[in-house]
Amino acid sequence: MPTLIRMLYKVLFDAVYHFTLDDGWAMASHVALSTLLAVFPFLIFATTLAGFLGAEQFAETAVHLIFDTWPEAIAEPLAAQVQQVLTIPRGGLLTVSVLAAFYFASNGVEALRVSLNRAYRVTEMRYWYHTRLTSLGYVLAASIIFAAVSTVLVAVPVAIGIIGERLPWLTEILTTVSDWSVYFTVLILIVGLFIVHLFLPAGHRRLLDVVPGIILTLVAWLVGGIVFAFYLSKFANYTATYAGLASVMIVLVFLYMVGVIFMIGAEFNAALMKYRVRYTLTHGGPFSPDRRIRRRPPSTPDQGPDI
Repeated sequence: MPTLIRMLYKVLFDAVYHFTLDDGWAMASHVALSTLLAVFPFLIFATTLAGFLGAEQFAETAVHLIFDTWPEAIAEPLAAQVQQVLTIPRGGLLTVSVLAAFYFASNGVEALRVSLNRAYRVTEMRYWYHTRLTSLGYVLAASIIFAAVSTVLVAVPVAIGIIGERLPWLTEILTTVSDWSVYFTVLILIVGLFIVHLFLPAGHRRLLDVVPGIILTLVAWLVGGIVFAFYLSKFANYTATYAGLASVMIVLVFLYMVGVIFMIGAEFNAALMKYRVRYTLTHGGPFSPDRRIRRRPPSTPDQGPDI
């Protein structure tokens, strides 16, 4: 146990040290601001795409999918503004404003990619247009997934009503399942974290390589959200400092905290992989040359007389 504790301490120290050394605090503010600036363009493009695909109830569903995992005091003001923006009628999918929103939404993905490259200590070797097209692909895929989810969530109550008429005894069970929207949102968050950690930054990582950092991110996000909400309710008075911009600053500070947690999770994965490799080399892991040498049968010394 002491060995495990020492190793965990080394990994955490390495993660925090590298986070600070690589300007992690500044990168977290970059992620926070880029995310805030990308939310509205993403939802504008996704709403237009959803309307083109026939998912008319996208706006309300998207607000729930994005903000249900945020503390209510933080999410409520921004969600109301988002709902108001998404109800404004717009032109077709290929209008200049919608295509511009599509492009600006990818800036949030680019900020995540740059921060993850630093956290995983890898150098980006892909051309700029390759990474930008990849970011646009993530935005498009997320929009289609959100549109599909909104269609399903709209269809569920209709299906429950039809099934309830023919099989009344299933109505209560199906209604309970349909109320699990928060769990469904958390599931989307977890899947999104896996996709981002595995495929967005440069280099290659296995599934098990990113699990510890994702678990750390989710736990820290939960604890941080509770603590930040308590801080807002008991101590903070952003209105006295920022007046009408108070709600925006609250969201920005929260996103800054989330950015720090997100990058620390990636740093933890990178430090864990580094110490795992170092342990393998020093203790003869399964791919260590020393281990392969020790597996050979010992050679028999020559018993002949010396000449």
